[in-house]
Amino acid sequence: INEPTAASLAYGLESKKDETILVFDLGGGTFDVSVLEVGDGVFEVKSTSGDTRLGGDDFDEAVMSWLVDEFKKQEAIDLKNDKQAMQRLKEAAEKAKCELSTVTETHISLPFLTADQNGPKHLEISLSRALFNELTKSLAERCRGPVEQALRDANLSSSQIDEVVLVGGSSRIPAIQELVKTITGKDPHQGVNPDEVVAIGAAIQAGVLAGEVKDIVLLDVTPLSLGIETLGGVMTKMIERNTTIPVQREETFSTADDNQTSVDVHIYQGERPMAKDNKHLGNFRLEGIPPAPRGIPKVKVTFDIDANGILNVSAKDEATNKEQRITITASTNLDDNEIDRMVKEAEQYASDDEKRKEEAEVRNNADALVYQVEKQLNDLGDKIDASERGKAKDLVDQLREALKNNELEKIKTLSNDLQQVAYSISTKAYEAGDASPGSGGGGSAETTGNGAGGGSDDDVIDAEFTSSDEEVGSTP
Repeated sequence: INEPTAASLAYGLESKKDETILVFDLGGGTFDVSVLEVGDGVFEVKSTSGDTRLGGDDFDEAVMSWLVDEFKKQEAIDLKNDKQAMQRLKEAAEKAKCELSTVTETHISLPFLTADQNGPKHLEISLSRALFNELTKSLAERCRGPVEQALRDANLSSSQIDEVVLVGGSSRIPAIQELVKTITGKDPHQGVNPDEVVAIGAAIQAGVLAGEVKDIVLLDVTPLSLGIETLGGVMTKMIERNTTIPVQREETFSTADDNQTSVDVHIYQGERPMAKDNKHLGNFRLEGIPPAPRGIPKVKVTFDIDANGILNVSAKDEATNKEQRITITASTNLDDNEIDRMVKEAEQYASDDEKRKEEAEVRNNADALVYQVEKQLNDLGDKIDASERGKAKDLVDQLREALKNNELEKIKTLSNDLQQVAYSISTKAYEAGDASPGSGGGGSAETTGNGAGGGSDDDVIDAEFTSSDEEVGSTP
């Protein structure tokens, strides 16, 4: 079985009658386009095209080159010959690329990237999705040619394409998805993980050949995204819309307050970035978490939808193995009108929603920074110069006041100033040999978990659950 046929099989497209399918495969190192015709369960490849020197690695290189140039502007140091620094930049570039598939801006923090006679040098910079799109515009446009060539070779126009299937991790890039939609006029299928779609199709074909699969059954999909409310009222999606069921996803979260002993888990359904704008499905409380500083406890949240569309949500404290769960039977039986209404609302209010989500993230990051700097001051004690301690405390107080008054621009400015003071203190501590684990300053929350088994000890979303006397993630 060839890869594009396997990808189509994973989506159950073999049951289609006389349809034309375009498979868009953008992997780490190569790009392939295939046009297939399907009828009576038989796939025929009509044309193929591609670019063997275009892939996700090229997008990483574009971001890495930008980081090198920006660092050179800031510090007058060229990192191109520093292998260790370049490796860190490459990893940061790839991470930023992945994050920008789900958020509109990401922060790149690389402390102690290099050093000169004046001491250590750090890289602190933000990259927006808009700038990322600009940096990689030429790469995205290179995808257009092979698609148009494949259509010409198959003697087809874009309007004759019935289905579009995405394959490869780099097909998650929003600009790429928009390009595909612009060329074909079709929304691509996204329910199956693009990294796994070919393997899933191959496994189905293996089952058919072995006689273990008699009839291929089309699986249902989740009509709307499912997730939980986290700090700042943000909807953190656990299962994306149109994901094929059955499916299981896991993420590891932590606490937002010191000595927090319980959390409330609120489950929502919908496409809006803020939880309160979505449909509330249910909630439960996990108690008995051992008192600890914020960010230390690890609570594993699992979403599991079976083939009947029944959703089971559980939260488990990894220290005590205490667990609570809830079963929701109404997560997939919405009528089409309600689904359409919720999707259209998400599109209608997308701009305002994104602004509110960004404001929540700015507040969350500022709150985390205040906590980290206070911990830094306590850990280092009198090893910190009195003037720097005073400056840090003053900025902490100002930032707290700005958070209280919800002054967004002031929060951004003060956060940046406080971050620089934190790095100055850290630098001197390292030079004196007295750096502590808590002196790294604040940072944005992150996770790399992506499905069952995807939440390692290092993949903890920091400061996500608020104390249980409020809703999970609600602003104090």
